[in-house]
Order: sequence, then C-alpha cells, then structure tokens
Amino acid sequence: MTGETEQGYWFDGTQEYAARRRGENVDRMRFATIETLTLSPLPCWKHLSDEKRRQLIANLVAEIESEAAARRQSTGRQVLGASAVRRQHPFDRPRKPKKSPAPLFHAASKAARQTLYTAYRWFVVAFREAAEKLRAGNLTVRFPIGSFPPALPFVTG
Repeated sequence: MTGETEQGYWFDGTQEYAARRRGENVDRMRFATIETLTLSPLPCWKHLSDEKRRQLIANLVAEIESEAAARRQSTGRQVLGASAVRRQHPFDRPRKPKKSPAPLFHAASKAARQTLYTAYRWFVVAFREAAEKLRAGNLTVRFPIGSFPPALPFVTG
C-alpha cells in the first residue's frame, strides 16, 4: 500500500542439500540470494493514480477485516495472534483435517463450477457415443475436440 519495493532472501535449498550431501560445512547464507519484490498495478487499475489504487486496496483490506470480525463475532472464535502463529511449526497438520474429496474443478464461483460440470458431462456423453459407433465399425466417427480416441485393434494382412 505504500508503493515501496520489498526485499528478502531466497534460499536455494537444492544447492544447500547438495553441499550437505558432499559433507561440506553449510552456512545457510552461502546459498541465499537477495530478491526484490516490485508489485505492479492490476491491469484494470493501471489507468488510476497511485493514490486512488492505494485507496481501493485499503478499502478491500478494510472490507475483508470487517467480514472476518463479523464471522468471529458470530462464531465466538478469537484471533490466534501473531506470536501464536510464529510459535506454530510450519509442517504441523490440523487436528481435524477436512475429509471431503477435492472438487473436479476449482472455480471462482459455484456458477462457474456448475458450468464446468455441465460441459464435462456433455464431453463424456459425446465421447461415449463416438466410442460406441467406432466399436460398431464406423471408422469415420468424429470424437470431441481435445479427446484421445481409443486405439483400434491391430490388423494382420
């Protein structure tokens, strides 16, 4: 929101691992490279002034914070806090992991996901119909675009 660039370190874990495997004494900073992060404006906001973009970002952040506060108030849950987050080990697993399977499609909205499901169902029906015609002997049948028709059996002389 300030428009300033950020700097940090990128650690080359592959090189560090290789050095450790060679038996070298590993200094972590030996494999560190300073990286600079420069954020560019979203294409839809390019025409806006820096100040207007910062204001829009601040409004989005405030909206997200107020929605989160309302959700916490309705559920009675508390914020974990920065120090508690830092105390967590990055590889810890949740006590109760979600058991639901991953969706067939990741989409921005439920409507978009339903559209993808419908298109996929159409694709499967068209593919199965074409495969059935091929099995019946129609070698000129057309399969849906993007599909791989089943291989034909090997024919000898």
